[in-house]
Amino acid sequence: MHKLIYFIRRTSVAILFVVIEIIAIRSYAYSTPYTQARLLGMSNAVTGSFYALLHNIKGYFSLRSENERLTARVAELENRLDALGSDAATVDISASFHQYEYIPARVVSNSINRQKNYITLNKGISDGVSTDMAVLSPDGCAVGTIIDCSEHYAVAKSLLNTEFRISGVLAKDGSPGAVWWRGGDSQIVEFDGVPKYATVEAGDKVRAAGFSHYFPPEVVIGTVESAEVVGNTYHCRLRLAADMARLQNVVLVNNMMGGEAQNLEASHK
Repeated sequence: MHKLIYFIRRTSVAILFVVIEIIAIRSYAYSTPYTQARLLGMSNAVTGSFYALLHNIKGYFSLRSENERLTARVAELENRLDALGSDAATVDISASFHQYEYIPARVVSNSINRQKNYITLNKGISDGVSTDMAVLSPDGCAVGTIIDCSEHYAVAKSLLNTEFRISGVLAKDGSPGAVWWRGGDSQIVEFDGVPKYATVEAGDKVRAAGFSHYFPPEVVIGTVESAEVVGNTYHCRLRLAADMARLQNVVLVNNMMGGEAQNLEASHK
């Protein structure tokens, strides 16, 4: 007992200093959304290599299933290119074909059990990554958007983040709504604001809205599990198309015309 008291007396100043530093750093980190994003970006350079090592070990044991998914996606894209090639004589596709740039990346850190979840990727500024790029799963489903980059790493805000919002539409008729995450279940998000004159049924697919500056319009967000009319709109629950808990590889999408559209819109506000 005497040794314990003696030890506490000797280290009390150091312990108090550490506690105060932790409180100060935490207060600064949560003071504004900007400081949260900046501190998150700064930590990437320190933690990125460690997470990459752990992820490489984990990824080794799931290579077969992941490669099968990637191969299926490549086959789908090849079929699309073949169809575009056959129609090239009658349809001018050059503008839409070059609107988006795709960059593959690997997930090195991913959380799903917090209120504000983020994904760290192994591509950064030197690889052509920039903020506001969309993040897709290998099979082309919505995952999140890039919010910060360092030279070799990037941080994405996940769909599983209570501050994340994305415009969506019913694939069958284009009825619009807003997609957001309430928290809790990592595979269920909300889809609100769909006009009640629309016909919403379980199994309907929800895609990214065509006027989104981030996601291409064909990107699938999820599938309706349930729907009910609240006031003048539907409130729906969606099952996400992307398996957020098992992300290994992703595709970053750069809308090369998005900046021009955003600047034009800003000039008229």
